[in-house]
Amino acid sequence: MGFLDRLFGKQEPSSSVVAKERLQLVLVHDRVKISASTLEKMKDELITVISRYVEIDPDGVQVTFTQSKRAGRLMADIPVIGPAERSASKKPATGMRATGDG
Repeated sequence: MGFLDRLFGKQEPSSSVVAKERLQLVLVHDRVKISASTLEKMKDELITVISRYVEIDPDGVQVTFTQSKRAGRLMADIPVIGPAERSASKKPATGMRATGDG
């Protein structure tokens, strides 16, 4: 792969890197005592909340877990595309009510 491909292209991780990340995830699960389904729910909720404020690429979201001597660490890499599109129902209320008095 050339320099420009590495710079601008999307480089897929090798199978050894993927295997290492999976093993680290399993080890953190064991130490933190959080199930894989709970962690997946956390990821989904993070995506939901962040999507309220910015448009993201949900397929590009990567959540990694690492373990240090003191504590586990949850890190999220979330590709931001731009500001969120706000519909009328999502706009914040201004605190003023409409009245029938013309």
